[in-house]
Amino acid sequence: QVQLVESGGGLVQAGGSLRLSCAASGRTFSSYGMGWFRQAPGKEREFVALISSSGGSTYYTDSVKGRFTISRDNAKNTVYLQMNSLKPEDTAVYYCATRGWGISANPRSYDYWGQGTQVTVSS
Repeated sequence: QVQLVESGGGLVQAGGSLRLSCAASGRTFSSYGMGWFRQAPGKEREFVALISSSGGSTYYTDSVKGRFTISRDNAKNTVYLQMNSLKPEDTAVYYCATRGWGISANPRSYDYWGQGTQVTVSS
């Protein structure tokens, strides 16, 4: 069983920055691919960024490329999402997730989710 706890969300003005953290339980965190997803009101949950178990491979949805950076610290069982140059359209609840193996942009393939953290970007 894996437990994920996100933190770091909040209210920020357009152009500002936030850093989200996701703390994971489990001694095998270093073997998990991890993903960040988001869901805005009335919209489907969507992929934001993925990172392989080693951190050597990362993937981003087009709308956040060059602005967001996903990283991980396996010694701390934590994955991060640094969000810069935030826009109002980034407003959503952000979730971290893992499916225990591999990574995928399809949120339906993930088994373990955090509770989410709200990010609100004002214009």
